[in-house]
Amino acid sequence: MDTKPISAAGALAHLKVLDLSRVLAGPWCTQMLADLGADVIKVERPGFGDDTRHWGPPFLQDAKGNDTDQATYFTACNRNKRSITLDMAKPDGQTLIRQLALQSDILVENFKVSGLKQYGLDYASLQALNPRLIYCSVTGFGQDGPYAERAGYDLMMQAMTGLMSITGRADEVPGGGAQRVGVAVIDLFTGVYACSAILAALEVRHRSGVGQHIDMALLDVGMAMLANQGGGFLNTGKVPQRQGNSHPSLAPYQDFQTLDGAMLLAIGNDGQFARFCQAGGHPEWAADARFASNTLRVKNREVLIPLLQVLTQTRTTAQWIALLEDKAVPCGAINDIGQAFADVQVQARGLVLNQPLAPVDNAQTATESIATIRTVASPLRLMATPPVLRRAPPTLGQHSDEVLAELGLDTAQVAALRQAGVV
Repeated sequence: MDTKPISAAGALAHLKVLDLSRVLAGPWCTQMLADLGADVIKVERPGFGDDTRHWGPPFLQDAKGNDTDQATYFTACNRNKRSITLDMAKPDGQTLIRQLALQSDILVENFKVSGLKQYGLDYASLQALNPRLIYCSVTGFGQDGPYAERAGYDLMMQAMTGLMSITGRADEVPGGGAQRVGVAVIDLFTGVYACSAILAALEVRHRSGVGQHIDMALLDVGMAMLANQGGGFLNTGKVPQRQGNSHPSLAPYQDFQTLDGAMLLAIGNDGQFARFCQAGGHPEWAADARFASNTLRVKNREVLIPLLQVLTQTRTTAQWIALLEDKAVPCGAINDIGQAFADVQVQARGLVLNQPLAPVDNAQTATESIATIRTVASPLRLMATPPVLRRAPPTLGQHSDEVLAELGLDTAQVAALRQAGVV
């Protein structure tokens, strides 16, 4: 039994992160670091902030259920951070960012290649000031190569990497055609990969005492995400095709119509298939020479799937789940997002967080009408140092005075910077 004490500070409470990133990939990475306890200072443009503050609808709602002018998108990836507004185009803004970088362990940015060099905020400039700094750059195509100067967006990357070509139904099927994944999945994966790279660089710094530059590219991550589909092509030369919800290497592994809707059947081995057939009243299918192994079922899926589609429509989705649950046959409902959040297991795991907002005098966006922000909890479950819930997603510039005071600026100096449009 693990008897280690539980820390209230978080695993990364000793680290300070300077977040110069916007939109999703960079902020997703820094939210992971923040959830694990790091002090993340998010630098935003005065008067406007991160683009996603305005990406709506949907918008946050006030106590009466009316839309505000603050998009919900921002709340998904900026929990546990402190927001400061600084205009890095102004010399005083650049000076303050350098001072913050001197105090930071990690910097994350997603400007275009060399975009921060004109401000003296590129890796070489800041590494000279703080050799221990781990500087993570997130771009569409990486720091080199013929596309390095191009802007990169998740949708573009889903198309370029071939991910869209294997998502959706086949062309000859009604509704067929390439589809994007329902969330910006390459941005999200890039954030997770970036976090992993940063933690690896921290481990290296423990030994060497020096930081390093991390070059994260959406293109690289999108290609890596092809996983088994990419491996299949590289080793056979055969280009994978769209096939809806079915699996190229497993059968039956897809959606099926039921008496009252649909369900997902995800059979991954021969034992599961035999138990399914027994439960469904057709034990002979498991012994059929055409279906006796997964490879045979994949080869003969045109025969097998129609048989199963007739069978699955004899019971409701709930009846199938109840029938198969104690037989270790993966089967489930196809939920919408509302149903997913209402699921008893989701609720038991505490995956919805309610974070109250307090009015802030120097914030650049109004919060009086918004009492609570709801976010999805971190899935990182460290037993001794779990994620720490400290702050709701910040209002624009909410912590400017606080952070600048930590740099040694007094109230008059901060006021002068605000008057000059630097803060």
